[in-house]
Amino acid sequence: MLAFLMAGLACHSPAESPAVKPNILWLIAEDFGPHLGCYGTREVTTPHLDRLAAEAVRYTRFYTTAPVCSASRSAFMTGLYQTTLGAHHHRSNRGVNFPLPPGVRVLTDWLRDAGYFTANLTKLPDAIGFRGTGKTDWNFTYSGNPYDSADWEDLKTHQPFFAQINFHETHRDFNGRPLADPAKVEIPPYYPDHPVTRKDWAAYLDAASELDRKIGRVLEQLERDGLADSTVVVFFGDNGQAHVRGKQFCYESGLQVPLIVRWPKALPRPKHCEAGKVDARLLEAIDLAPTMLALAGAPIPAKMQGRPFLGDRAAEPKSFVFGARDRCDETTMRIRTVRDERYRYIRNFTPEVPLLAPNKYKETQYPVWNLIKELQAQGKLTPVQETLCQPRLQDEELYDLEQDPFEIHNLAQSSQPEAQAALKRLRAALERWIIDTDDQGRFPEASRNDNPNSRKRPANKQANS
Repeated sequence: MLAFLMAGLACHSPAESPAVKPNILWLIAEDFGPHLGCYGTREVTTPHLDRLAAEAVRYTRFYTTAPVCSASRSAFMTGLYQTTLGAHHHRSNRGVNFPLPPGVRVLTDWLRDAGYFTANLTKLPDAIGFRGTGKTDWNFTYSGNPYDSADWEDLKTHQPFFAQINFHETHRDFNGRPLADPAKVEIPPYYPDHPVTRKDWAAYLDAASELDRKIGRVLEQLERDGLADSTVVVFFGDNGQAHVRGKQFCYESGLQVPLIVRWPKALPRPKHCEAGKVDARLLEAIDLAPTMLALAGAPIPAKMQGRPFLGDRAAEPKSFVFGARDRCDETTMRIRTVRDERYRYIRNFTPEVPLLAPNKYKETQYPVWNLIKELQAQGKLTPVQETLCQPRLQDEELYDLEQDPFEIHNLAQSSQPEAQAALKRLRAALERWIIDTDDQGRFPEASRNDNPNSRKRPANKQANS
């Protein structure tokens, strides 16, 4: 608890304005895990992002705080957990007045105060050859205009700028030229080794290759316009891979995403931003907002729960990172998770809802979702694959990520002293986090006709309520 409080204090240090404020460009991939050549993935063609990583810092333990886009984006654009905001249910609060709490704003508002021009780019130069999606997808009501422009051409005449481009390629339906050989792709052992699985995984990697091609075009345009040497480039995913047990679930595959940060050559390099560095610190996507403010020399709001990880105001390394899943589409589940340097702990508050609970999105978009059910009915799954079909989830799950990176062997009932110590440590950390961050998932989802402004939140309850 002391470490948690001290880390919070580190976020509120006075601003130190850099001599020249850098431009900032976010490149956001949808539904994408760390499946690039530079992360060790085979059968994917990603020369541009691999080159970017060689010139940048590549992060190997960067996690979103939700395994689905709207909750995750609500969090990383405010620097607060979606569960604190009440933005934890996927695509919730639509059509009702659900403002952010007092003192909470989106990152672009804070950057405007620091003199930044802001853009969510959809209109790109003809040489780039595509448009940005313009996705925001927040689970709250924003009053005003969060961005000043959608046009790339405005960047050259409005500096310093913060801009973002969203890429849909790795969101289903996948789109990309067939490059990966399905026979050679590496699939997780909890999936059946079947032509349907291999074809689907190859299509995902082909979508990543297409994503890389488009990012290459953007980086080339940045060079042509003379902006590369003054612009921080930040590439990351909005949540994990769109596969069974990935997106919408609290395993590594649902929360871990790539993060690459390239510092511009023409500006003094801040701490922790050496070119070619591989950084294994535990980081959360809510850390992006305070980090951008720190790089811009702007104050970091006291209410932000994220911490800066670059520059003179970088916080001490985290001991834990947290994640949460709540209602997604028509499927209501409440799952909370925490991981440390070695172990991941998952608490299933709705264990009666199975992993393969009915979900129209997955049933229509995930061929392996249906394949698993078919093979299970035929008795053709391995014991590891069969666990995906269990009618009830385990109340608690614990995985040793060093020995078991695919999170197959649940150690929650293990008698090993080290596993039991990890279980108690992480369980306690998660229970503290639920209370300390005022996790709104403890309370029933509000009716669409409920006015959140007049809602009185119940007093804190026990973490297992």
